[in-house]
Amino acid sequence: MRIATFNCNSVRTRVDRVVALLERHQVDVLALQETKCKDDQFPLLPFEAAGYEVAHVGHSQWNGVALVSRVGIEDVEVGFPGQPGWGDPAEAEARAIGATCAGVRLWSLYVPNGRSLQDPHLAYKLDWLTALREAGTAWLAEDPQAQIALLGDWNIAPRDEDVWSVPFYEGRTHTSPAERSAFQGVVDAGYADLARPYTEGPGVYTYWDYTRLAFPKRRGMRIDFVLGSPALEARVEGAFIDREERKGKGASDHAPVVVDLADAG
Repeated sequence: MRIATFNCNSVRTRVDRVVALLERHQVDVLALQETKCKDDQFPLLPFEAAGYEVAHVGHSQWNGVALVSRVGIEDVEVGFPGQPGWGDPAEAEARAIGATCAGVRLWSLYVPNGRSLQDPHLAYKLDWLTALREAGTAWLAEDPQAQIALLGDWNIAPRDEDVWSVPFYEGRTHTSPAERSAFQGVVDAGYADLARPYTEGPGVYTYWDYTRLAFPKRRGMRIDFVLGSPALEARVEGAFIDREERKGKGASDHAPVVVDLADAG
């Protein structure tokens, strides 16, 4: 079984590239982030024509997450337990959707950006990750053998090697101690980074800004991850980052992360 995550940065703009990605890599389940559309605007037909089902949540032209599967989608859940909202009054954003596909519980996650170290959005981001850690802890407490994958754009570079320049990011979001601690909290709850053992850095990234020739200059960040429960980690056979997807006209500013799982025993 092959699972993947991809911040597509508008699924309507890049639907042809996303479908081509599915076919090129023969992905069984793809988690999408930043679909940037409402549910009734999602371009279902090209995915269905390719043999995939879609579960999506989107409220506006911002955020939006989806799971695209050719191995079934069951028990779809919008938002994880305790997921905090944003705004006044606070409302849950379209940042998390879960479903069971071929026996694996997958979550497509778009972690809040944080904006700046002084912005209230950073506190929201940290609260969001705390709630995710608590939900993830509860899932494994209920069933230690559960096969769970947390896929998405985490908007955090957990290690210094995950950014092109440590000094450049000093005093900015994505690399602050609080954000890295929040990410590590999810790992410590029992969810291992499934791709890193097969995609060792430094210089291995999943995101490059559109400006300042960041991609050709290799000025990137590793902020997209697939974290897995112990039972799922035991099935991992390999992983890769499709850096080629970042190339060419109309590319997203992110690259997909792909993980291969052995057949369930």
